[in-house]
Amino acid sequence: MGTLDWVVFVLLVVGALNLGIVGLANIDVLNAIFGRVPVLLRIILVLIGLAGLWKIYKVIMSK
Repeated sequence: MGTLDWVVFVLLVVGALNLGIVGLANIDVLNAIFGRVPVLLRIILVLIGLAGLWKIYKVIMSK
């Protein structure tokens, strides 16, 4: 697994855990940590979305 794959993995885990906590306890951890810097929060959320798209691409191309 290359560096990009590890970064994607970490971003997907962070995003999944954050959404799970939002669903279970209505607490947005990323917003609590980075909410005071909205631009940084938005960048992190965009990176998580791009990581998801990259993973979808890798799965489709591996077939």
